[in-house]
Amino acid sequence: MIGTSRNVTVRAYATPVDMRKSFDTLAMLVTAAGFVATSGELFLFVGRDRTRAKVLFWDGTGLCVFAKRLERGRFASPWTSDGAVMQLTTTELALFLEGSTLVGKVPLSPSAMKVGA
Repeated sequence: MIGTSRNVTVRAYATPVDMRKSFDTLAMLVTAAGFVATSGELFLFVGRDRTRAKVLFWDGTGLCVFAKRLERGRFASPWTSDGAVMQLTTTELALFLEGSTLVGKVPLSPSAMKVGA
């Protein structure tokens, strides 16, 4: 699984993306949204028909793209009506990539644990 720690932030891009986009074009979309592609965060992109998804991430040596195409069904829609980038946990990303339709509709992970609180 990508990003084994719950401390890794996953950001779902706010609009459908052409799945023909490459590393550099996806990184430009990340930058245009106000984030840094080499930050260690994971960035989720979903195609308009919601049968394909890509995750862009920096592994410390270069940009990587994980791509998945569903043979049946559709991914959940990660897009919000206000166009805001949705934030997920790595657990929610795993569920999303497995085809869960609840991702983004209800909280699926507990909030981050606060040490000393």
